[in-house]
Amino acid sequence: MKDYADPPATRVGVLAPATGIPVGQKVPDVHARDLDGKDVSLSSLYAKGPILLAFYRGGWCPYCSSENHALARAYPEYQKRGVTPVTVSVDTPDAEAKTKATYAIPFPVLSDSDATVIEAFHVVNKVDDATLAKMRGFGVDLESYSGKPHHEIAIPSLFLIDRTGVVRWAHSDTDFKIRPSTAQILAAIDGTKLASK
Repeated sequence: MKDYADPPATRVGVLAPATGIPVGQKVPDVHARDLDGKDVSLSSLYAKGPILLAFYRGGWCPYCSSENHALARAYPEYQKRGVTPVTVSVDTPDAEAKTKATYAIPFPVLSDSDATVIEAFHVVNKVDDATLAKMRGFGVDLESYSGKPHHEIAIPSLFLIDRTGVVRWAHSDTDFKIRPSTAQILAAIDGTKLASK
């Protein structure tokens, strides 16, 4: 079941002010860890074919869980288009493994517990003390999820990256409840020249 609202078309494929890497720019070759704790470079993923890099807040977020589930359900549609979803959060590999197991996610799930990838993509949400206290009240301890004291999580965002490392489509929204639907994402992919390759 989907818990978040589809944005109006005018907000799809739009980066929130001062966030993200714009269309046409090459992404940095950052590194994260897979579920086994092994180092994975972003370039090693997109070199195999276009990826849809999806940043999410963490496995504790019900909106992110819904988005991950939607990506997993639509995986055959992404495969038809030659695009592999890749999800990233600051959760540790152990926490990420729980997320992957919950929905039998068939694509790479990466841990960015040091927040280097979200910083490189300019999608950092620095959680303030008041929000941190509120989250703890809901039983969410960011430090236990990330294993780090930085209190940074990702602004939910999507980047369609071609096999040369160039962003072909991008979306971010500082309102974590607003995320493009599967249909909106697939339409965006179909609208790029990736679909013809």
